[in-house]
Amino acid sequence: MSKKVNKEIKNIIEAALMIANQPVSIDRLIALFPEGASPAREEIRHTLDVLMDDYKGRGIELKKIDKSYRLQSKTEYSEWLSRLTEEKPPRYSRAALETLAIIAYRQPVTRGDIEDIRGVTVSTDIIRNLIDREWIRQVGSRDVPGKPSLYGTTKVFLEYFNLSGLSELPSLSELRDLEEIGKELNLSLNLEQATRNTETGKTEEVNGQASVKKLSPEQELAEDDIAQPIEAKVGQLNQ
Repeated sequence: MSKKVNKEIKNIIEAALMIANQPVSIDRLIALFPEGASPAREEIRHTLDVLMDDYKGRGIELKKIDKSYRLQSKTEYSEWLSRLTEEKPPRYSRAALETLAIIAYRQPVTRGDIEDIRGVTVSTDIIRNLIDREWIRQVGSRDVPGKPSLYGTTKVFLEYFNLSGLSELPSLSELRDLEEIGKELNLSLNLEQATRNTETGKTEEVNGQASVKKLSPEQELAEDDIAQPIEAKVGQLNQ
């Protein structure tokens, strides 16, 4: 017989998750209750599991992000939800997303490591922008002359790309092409937009340089296409 859940505790936790603007940890949920009257950690965890089951088959889900929890809409409904706002998501250069992908898979890495894999110099602006976005951070320095900084991804990176942990990144040995990478991350490539931009030859300033929106090393991709920039580097990353 499954363990019963206190309905009031369940409602409080659900309401807290609904209004929170970031994932909520179990410690923060415990802190919602008066001192001496808070439910045990195991009861909170069980309640969260029950809520996860409650949302199955619905348009929203309770997602575990690292060690925290977040109520969110399901990825498959993003096409419809995007029509609620006219604001377009920021766009980043292919070089920036390539750099982020390398850090995600090979962290901790130095700027030199990234340049060795990409075969080109990594712009200081790219590193700075990723740090400002709080997707990466300096996690230490390598014990070699010059003490180059080592970079790794952050909790914000996991939150933004809807990952419970780095273990949810697709295995590079299983990835065959860009389309497969997109499927593994539950993301989609906007081929229609890419085709349209290629035909028009539309350019846009990115990281201080003009970039033609076409399938080239300088192609601009939406933030949710983080998987695509790895491209031919997959083999190198998997060595």
